[in-house]
Amino acid sequence: MRKTDFPTDPIQSVLALTHWRLERDADGVAFLILDREGESTNSLSRAVLAELGQVLDHLESNLPTGLVLLSGKANGFIAGADIREFDDADDARLIAEQIRSVHHLFGRLASLPRPTAAAIRGFCLGGGLELALACDYRLAQDTDDTRIGFPEIQLGIFPGFGGTARSTRLIGGRQAMELMLTARSLRARPARAAGLVDEVVGAHASLRWAARRAVLAKRKSRGAGRLERLTNALPSRALLAPIMTRQVARKARPEHYPAPYRLIELWRRHGGNFNSVLEGEAVGVGELMVGPTARNLRRVFGLMEQLKGLAKAGPEAKSFKPQRVHVIGAGVMGGDIAAWCVTRGLEVTLQDRGLEYIEPALVRARTLFRKRLKKAQLVKSAETRLIADPEGKGIPRADVIIEAIYENAEAKQDLLRSIESRMQANAVLATNTSAIPLATLASVLSRPERLIGLHFFNPVAQMPLVEVVRDEQTEAESVSRGCAFVGRIGKFPLTVRSAPGFLVNRVLAPYLMEALTAHQEGVPKETLDEAALAFGMPMGPVELADTVGLDVCLQVAGILGDDASPEARDHLRKLVDAGHLGKKSGQGLYRWDKGKPVKQKPVPTAVDKVALGERLIEPLLRECQQCVEEQIVESADLLDAGVVFGTGFAPFRGGPLHYLSERTA
Repeated sequence: MRKTDFPTDPIQSVLALTHWRLERDADGVAFLILDREGESTNSLSRAVLAELGQVLDHLESNLPTGLVLLSGKANGFIAGADIREFDDADDARLIAEQIRSVHHLFGRLASLPRPTAAAIRGFCLGGGLELALACDYRLAQDTDDTRIGFPEIQLGIFPGFGGTARSTRLIGGRQAMELMLTARSLRARPARAAGLVDEVVGAHASLRWAARRAVLAKRKSRGAGRLERLTNALPSRALLAPIMTRQVARKARPEHYPAPYRLIELWRRHGGNFNSVLEGEAVGVGELMVGPTARNLRRVFGLMEQLKGLAKAGPEAKSFKPQRVHVIGAGVMGGDIAAWCVTRGLEVTLQDRGLEYIEPALVRARTLFRKRLKKAQLVKSAETRLIADPEGKGIPRADVIIEAIYENAEAKQDLLRSIESRMQANAVLATNTSAIPLATLASVLSRPERLIGLHFFNPVAQMPLVEVVRDEQTEAESVSRGCAFVGRIGKFPLTVRSAPGFLVNRVLAPYLMEALTAHQEGVPKETLDEAALAFGMPMGPVELADTVGLDVCLQVAGILGDDASPEARDHLRKLVDAGHLGKKSGQGLYRWDKGKPVKQKPVPTAVDKVALGERLIEPLLRECQQCVEEQIVESADLLDAGVVFGTGFAPFRGGPLHYLSERTA
C-alpha cells in the first residue's frame, strides 16, 4: 500500500488537528485515525473528544462514501477515557452534563448517513468500546493482545459514554450485563460470538482493507441472536436482575462497591428504553464518580501504574530480555512460580532432589495451563517448556535463577554457594525467602551484591505483587533486572529494603496474630473473618492464616516478634506440631474440603463487628507507619500500593496510610 493511496483530507490543515488524522482514498472512503499526541496509549481525553466533534462537523458537511475508525498506535485501539482527568471531578451535576455532551457526540457518529466501521486491534476497552459501538460495524484482528470489554466497574463506576445503553440493546441484557458487572474482556473470536464484534480478521491480514471492504459493502451489525436480545425485555429484566444482584453480593458489598448495584437497578428499571438508559448513565456515573469508592479506586489505579513503572525503570530494564528461568524447589511455591513463568511464554527448568519431588508440581502446572491457556495447542506447548531438571542442568543457560526451597538459612546458603560458579555472569540470582535477611544469605557468595529477593505470594497465579528485595550492598543493575523480570511475567514489582518480613509479611503478621489473640479470648473464628470482610478485606484473617500456612505464620512471627498472647502462640505451635498446617494439609484452624474452609454459620453474639474489624486492622496500620519511618519502601504511596496488591487491603479505601489519613482528617 502506498502512502499516496490515502491522501490527507484538507481538514487536517484547516483545523490543525493534533490527535486525529483524516485520510480519504480514491473511492471516497474516509479513514479517521486516532494517534494521541504525547502519549504511548490512546485514550479519550477532553481534547481528543473536542477534536472528534470538529471532525464530525466536517464529515457531516462533506459526506464520505464510508468512514473507518482506526488507531495509529501499535499497542491498541483505545484504552478508554483518560481517568487522570477524573481527579478534579467534584460536582456530580457538572459531570452528568459532560457525559450528556459525549452522548450527543457519539450519537452524531451513530447517525452519520454513511456506513461506519471500527477496526480494532489490541485493547478496546471502556470508552474505546463505547465509541466502537456507535459505529455500524466492528472488525477485530485475531491477535493475542486483542481485548474487548468494559472495565469501568473496577473504577467504581459503570459504562457512561453510551456503553450501557448500546451494549444491552445490541447483544441483550444478559450478556451485556455479565460483561459489565465482571469487567471481563474478550478476545476477538469470543467477542464475535457474543455479538460485540461482527467480523474477525486474521492476524496477518490487512485490518484496514477489511474495514474498507465492509463500509463499501454497507455492512451493518446484526448483534446477538433473537433469544439473547429478548433478555432485555421487561419480564426478563424482572427475573434476571435479582439473580445478578445475588451474584454480585457474593463478591462485593453494596456499602463498599455501589456501582454494580446501581447498574443493575438502572437496567432493571429502564433497560427497554434506550434514551432513559442514556440519561441514567449520565446521572448515575456522575454521582458515583464523586463518591469515595470511585475516588479511592482511581487512586489504586494510579498506584498500580506506579508499580508497572518500576518494571521499566533503571539502566537494565530495556536491555534485559529473559527467556529461560531455573527454579530450585518444586514445592507449592517453587512449582507454582515455575508454572506461572511458563504461562507467560518462558522456558523453565525445575529442580528438586529427585523426579518424584518434581512430578506433583508438573501435575499442578497442567491444571494451570488448561485453565489459563485453554487451547490444546497452547497447553501442549506450555508443557514442553516446563522441564523437570533434578540435576540442575538448566543453571548455566538460565537468565533468571530462583531459589525457592524451605525456610532455612544454612540450607539456602549452601544452595546459593553451589549455584554461583555455574551461572551466567549477567543472570539474575534470586531467593524467594519469606523473611530471612538478604545479607545473611548473600554472605557466602563471592559477589554478594548480585543476590536479590524475589518474594512471591501464595497463590502465585492470583497474587499480582512480587517484592524485589535489596539491601545496602545490592547492585542497582540486579534490582533493575529483577524488576524487569517481574514485569515480563505480568506481575507488579515493588522494591523493598531487606528487613525482617520485608513489607507484606511484616504488616500481615500483627494483623493475623491479633485475630488469633481475639480467638483465644473466645471470639469465634467465623466472627473474626466476617468482621474483616465487613471492613473490606478480601479474606478473613483466620482463613488467610490457614491459606498462608500456619507453619509459615509461626516462623514469620518468630522472626518478627509479635504482640499475640502466649495462649495464641502456644495454640498455633500445637497445631503446627500436630501437622495441622492449614489449607495445604487439609486441617488448620479450619478443616479444609476440596480447597475450601468448612465454616460454621456465625453464632449470634453481642460483638460489634465494626469495632472488631477496626481492632483487627489497627496493628496493620501501626506497622505500615513504622515501615515508612524505617524506609522499607521508598514512599507512602508505594507502601499503599504494596499492601493493596500484596494483601488485598480494601481497595475502595485507597490503601492503609491513605485510609488512616482520611480517618484522622
